[in-house]
Order: sequence, then structure tokens, then C-alpha cells
Amino acid sequence: MRCDMPDMRIVVAVPLLLLTAACSTPPPATTSTDTPQPPATTAAPLQTTPAAATTIPPAAPAVKTCTVPNVVGLIHQTAQDTMQKAGLFFLTEEDASGQGRLLINDRNWKTTKQSAAAGTVVDCNTKILLSAEKIAD
Repeated sequence: MRCDMPDMRIVVAVPLLLLTAACSTPPPATTSTDTPQPPATTAAPLQTTPAAATTIPPAAPAVKTCTVPNVVGLIHQTAQDTMQKAGLFFLTEEDASGQGRLLINDRNWKTTKQSAAAGTVVDCNTKILLSAEKIAD
């Protein structure tokens, strides 16, 4: 081994020692008699009397309201679009004939009933049921 090349163990060990020293906690302070002293704290002393409640409770979130449009008689797809334009997105649908068919192609169905009356003001998250009958029936 050449003299001008540092030993590889030293090259690796020195950074590891420095890293370990940087990450470790300092030893507790000692007095002249080498008795460990508790670490100094910066926490405020405990209050013996409760503080008066001065916090204001948070205000209830404002409920956004929407006016329900009249969609009875419209093609089901148009009825859904109209409800969504009014801000109502929680829509469900059913086959008004009672046969339990799915409204797959909304353009083949006509809306016959809505669960929320037209013109009423409701929370925009209100669930609205649209009943429809197949046009070909």
C-alpha cells in the first residue's frame, strides 16, 4: 500500500463517526461531582387554576341550497341535465312501470315523476328520485 493513500477503513469510519455524533443526543449535564443533572426544560409551569374559556365555537358550515326545477314530461337525459344545471347531482332513477328495468339509454325514457316538488328550495345534497317510463311502451 502506498503511503500517500489513506487507509480505506479510516475514509469510511470518519464520516460514520461524524454522522453518529450529529444524530446522537448530548449527555446530561453534570456537576463538579459528576452527578447527572436532569436536562433543563423550557416548558412553562403548570397552571393551578383553569383559564377562562375564551374560544369561540366554529360556525356551522353554510348549507348551499338549490331550487328544484320541473322535469316531469322531459326526456330522462334532459331531466338529469336540467337537475344538474340547477346544482342537484344526487339523482336516482326508477322504472315507473314497476317492472324494475334499468334506464340504460336515458334518451328512450320520459320522466313521469320527481320526488322533490318543482320550485321547492332544498339542500343541494338532497337525494332526488326521478321516475320514468319507456317511450316505446
